[in-house]
Amino acid sequence: MKKVLIVGGVAGGATAAARLRRLDERAEIILFERGAYISFANCGLPYHIGGTIARRESLLLQTPESFRQRFNVDVRIHNEVLSIDCTAKTVCVQNKLTGGTYLEDYDKLLLAPGGAPIKPPVEGIHSECVFTLRDMEDADRIKCHIQKFNPKSAAVIGGGFIGVEMAENLKNANLNVSIVELSSQVIAPLDIDMVCDVHHRLREKGIALHLSNGLRKITKRGNALILELSNGSLEADMVILAIGINPESKLAKDAGLDVNERGGIIVDGHMHTSDPDIYAVGDAVEVMDLIAEEVAMIPLAGPANKQARIAADNICRIPSEYTGTQGSAVIKVFDMTVAFTGVNEKNAKRLGLRYDKVFLWHSGHASYYPGSKFLSMKVLFEKESGKILGTQLVGFDGVDKRCDVLAVAIRAGMTAYDLSRLELCYAPPYSSAKDPVNIAGYVIENVLTGRVKNFHWHDVDYLPRDGSVILLDVRDPQEVAYGKADGFINIPLDSLRNRIGELDRAKPVYALCHSGMRSYVATRILIQNGFDAYTLSGGYRLYSSATVP
Repeated sequence: MKKVLIVGGVAGGATAAARLRRLDERAEIILFERGAYISFANCGLPYHIGGTIARRESLLLQTPESFRQRFNVDVRIHNEVLSIDCTAKTVCVQNKLTGGTYLEDYDKLLLAPGGAPIKPPVEGIHSECVFTLRDMEDADRIKCHIQKFNPKSAAVIGGGFIGVEMAENLKNANLNVSIVELSSQVIAPLDIDMVCDVHHRLREKGIALHLSNGLRKITKRGNALILELSNGSLEADMVILAIGINPESKLAKDAGLDVNERGGIIVDGHMHTSDPDIYAVGDAVEVMDLIAEEVAMIPLAGPANKQARIAADNICRIPSEYTGTQGSAVIKVFDMTVAFTGVNEKNAKRLGLRYDKVFLWHSGHASYYPGSKFLSMKVLFEKESGKILGTQLVGFDGVDKRCDVLAVAIRAGMTAYDLSRLELCYAPPYSSAKDPVNIAGYVIENVLTGRVKNFHWHDVDYLPRDGSVILLDVRDPQEVAYGKADGFINIPLDSLRNRIGELDRAKPVYALCHSGMRSYVATRILIQNGFDAYTLSGGYRLYSSATVP
């Protein structure tokens, strides 16, 4: 009978323990958790604070007692593993309630310590009104503070997943909320042309954005906190630090296990560390980026659970391998949904990939069925093969399911031609007969075959205005009245055939419309009439969103 110790009782640790028991009824399994809770839904914590998840107990997926009863796992909460002796194959454990320590031996050891919120070395950061959010205790402190002191305003430092989710939920709790973000955007995996709609929506919902701004100092003034920023200052009644996490790898490092320069525990595809009897999973481990084919730190719940299952399989001598992370994620921003998977354009450039891109704006379901709203989609693909490399979607209707389909496409190595052939579910309340995923395939296929040549939103302002090219807006006049790009003449699409003689065939034509659909039709007309024509991918809507404050 083998003895397995597990350090950490949330996503990775609890998943591994349950899988181990299902595979081996006779193994001795001990799970150590230094906190008071195991297997809680940490991704739901912001929504409990905001009141969407009203019952705190809903977040407690398993208690130590229920886990013991169902899986026969020795769960030891309030027990922290202090050190590992790899030679003796023992761990030193401290009971946090009594202060006493003891040794526990093992045959196999699995580390699932997660990550710790980053606290920058800023004066005033340890104020009782400054909070981080990692576990149930943190959520309790924030919720208790709001109920007890009734703060009117909050500053969220950091615009990542937790930062944006906390901003929404604090706003739902009737606080005035600001986000302070060091970079020029929130949600770093999005490219700027996709995150611009998110910025607009946050502002529409009353969130103040302080972008390209860092926290320098926090000073208590009466009941308020004064935040000194790198550009200006801000007053708030409470502060949430959501800058990111560092891997909790000190235990592994002190034991002599290999870690990378960021502290991530180095593991192979079987989740082995540099010690053959020690495994590691979750936010603390280094992973292989599926597209970039380079090591990375990608702290997501889905990969953590998969890694835990794989580690448990290998402990039980079932060959199983983790093949990489592609960074699939989705986030709710009030009534908007943001999702992405694969490589973004920033990283595609950094990696030197031979890529191209298309932008689409499409209804989430049949436009004639009530409630249809649009989604914006960006898809990156290999220039030669059309292989899908990454996608980003922002919108209101069906964003998550389209991103899931494209995540599968990326994992399977599919091309744009494959997307156009996919047979996806259709009924008016759910989709269109040509799903946005199919449309993406058609659009990329047109680019690959040379039927369409694109230009992009960031090219518009650099096109010559000296008469050497024709800048053509094929929208209707009433649309143009609401906003237009400088230098573009207006010939509505439905008039183009009759007015084509007004255009000089010797000059390239750059056409735009609202979303890119009508300009695509216009360029097909023009190309077949002897013009060298280009269409604005994503249309004027994307151009104005990305460039107009």
